[in-house]
Amino acid sequence: MIEQAQLDQVLDLVRRQGVGSGTVEQLRRQLPELHFTYCMDDDVGEMEPIHQDATFNLYLVDGRNHCLCFTRDLSAATGLVLAEVLED
Repeated sequence: MIEQAQLDQVLDLVRRQGVGSGTVEQLRRQLPELHFTYCMDDDVGEMEPIHQDATFNLYLVDGRNHCLCFTRDLSAATGLVLAEVLED
């Protein structure tokens, strides 16, 4: 389960520092109970992000049943994908 306060903390940090592997490492230290993944947004596919920003999209991941899947439900989420959006 991800709480709204945790999601807000993630969004605040990514907006201040930008999306990237260094930011993900910092998030892993600050919120060790959550799983974080960094990728390019075009690697995600057709899933709608939980949050869209100019330089990144944020997706929720549910890993409770030993198989990762995307979700839009904070109460089911066990991790986040920070997906970098490149300008065309």
